[in-house]
Amino acid sequence: MRFMLTQDYGGVESDCAPMPEWDPADVQAHIDFQITLNALLTERGELVDAQGLAWPDQSKSVVVDADGATVVVDGPYPETKELVAGYRIVDVDSIERAIEIAAQASAAPGQGGAPIRQRIDVREIMVMPESDV
Repeated sequence: MRFMLTQDYGGVESDCAPMPEWDPADVQAHIDFQITLNALLTERGELVDAQGLAWPDQSKSVVVDADGATVVVDGPYPETKELVAGYRIVDVDSIERAIEIAAQASAAPGQGGAPIRQRIDVREIMVMPESDV
């Protein structure tokens, strides 16, 4: 079973300050934690992919309008201060294992080594049925 674990930044559960406000040693400890977790998941054959995402001010939202024209705007700019900061795709035997991994990611060190406590959403990746086409 494959799951996408999305890491939200700024959720109500976390009182974690934005990473640019962290001491450089805390940033490095956080990065080291992520690298170690990814290495362990790779050794277990569970990691498919993991990436951090750029801030919303570096992204674009794309939609096709009623006339079929492509409309591109800056953003998204969420109404709240929450945003998707990154993701992991894992291939595991059960949702329980995906939840264990999500809990580890939520406990990553932040400022002063305190857990970041950021929400990790766990969503199964749907498998497309075979097609005769």
